[in-house]
Amino acid sequence: MKMPTNDRREGMATKQTKKRSKSSAAAARRAKKKQKRIILFIVEILVLAILVAVLYTVLKADNIQKIKVDEENIVTKVNENVENNESLKGYRNIALFGVDSREGDLGKGTRSDSIIIASINEETGEIKLCSVYRDTYLNLSNDSYNKCNSAYTKGGPEQAIIMLNMNLDLNITDYVTIGFDGLTDVIDALGGVYVDVSEAEIPHLNNYQISMVGTTSDGQTFTATEGKDYTAVTTAGYQKLNGLQATAYCRIRHVGNDFERAERQREVLAAVMDQAKKASVSDLNKILDEVLPHVATSLDVDEMVGMLGNVTKYNIAGSDGFPFESNRATGKVGGKGSCVIPNNLTQNVEMLHEFFFNESDYTVSKQVQSYSEKIASDTGYSGVSE
Repeated sequence: MKMPTNDRREGMATKQTKKRSKSSAAAARRAKKKQKRIILFIVEILVLAILVAVLYTVLKADNIQKIKVDEENIVTKVNENVENNESLKGYRNIALFGVDSREGDLGKGTRSDSIIIASINEETGEIKLCSVYRDTYLNLSNDSYNKCNSAYTKGGPEQAIIMLNMNLDLNITDYVTIGFDGLTDVIDALGGVYVDVSEAEIPHLNNYQISMVGTTSDGQTFTATEGKDYTAVTTAGYQKLNGLQATAYCRIRHVGNDFERAERQREVLAAVMDQAKKASVSDLNKILDEVLPHVATSLDVDEMVGMLGNVTKYNIAGSDGFPFESNRATGKVGGKGSCVIPNNLTQNVEMLHEFFFNESDYTVSKQVQSYSEKIASDTGYSGVSE
């Protein structure tokens, strides 16, 4: 039998090597295609999940209270030069109102217990929060001056938005109003929020729990039982609060002053956002079920879906209160009781624009200058400086 020569053996080996290489390459291609199919399948599942979430949100939107606001009327009353202010472009400013409504009515006639402006940098996702202290002496948008929360009581969210725009040189057109029952439900659906409670705050927190749970929707009262109707907070320090406890914490007014009260409200709002970022889809669905009946907003479904889609992008970059600590006083103004007085509204608005939009050289509108002069005339800058 004739044995193959060395050259022939080498040729056969080369062919076998090439055959194995082709086989390996084909297997690699098949594996790559399979991997692509798996990736595409995962992407399709994710897209489907997002579409389901969007559809769910659209269906749930019917539960939101609709309080009509005339956006054209709001826009026409924005102060001169504000609409063309380049520094405001790229920001979305939304008014947040917390109201004390036990009967679910979120419109005019309801007392606005909390006013917060959320300014969202749409490029970075940074959110800055600024409380407007509810007793701040401002133009109510009709050339009458009083505590600013009167604007919501008299004209609902529309008048309250116009009031904020006129006094602060802003261009707000959207709002979200939530009743305190809704805040309680949101926090419970999130499994609670973490808050640092001081020793002095504990008795007031518990008293507010008793007051809130011991009053029915029709105004009837009963004696709430600890352990059954509410859970008392007994120790100070950083701890998880349930919905009723956290809402009661927001309402404390006899520790510190109204400025500290607003700070507590911003603290809870930031804690809610932190918990929402960690929430599962089922938790978020539960929150929607619980909170939407207690919410009124001007945002349409597309806008809500867009904002929900960016929730992981958002982070709170700063919070403060208006008027600013270095430029405010408290004192009685005629028969309007104790008010928070902007020592100089013009300077406060300049500080606000620097805080929100990094405008270090902002010049206020002529309207704000005139409101500032009127406030000074009415109050004489009287009061105890903070």
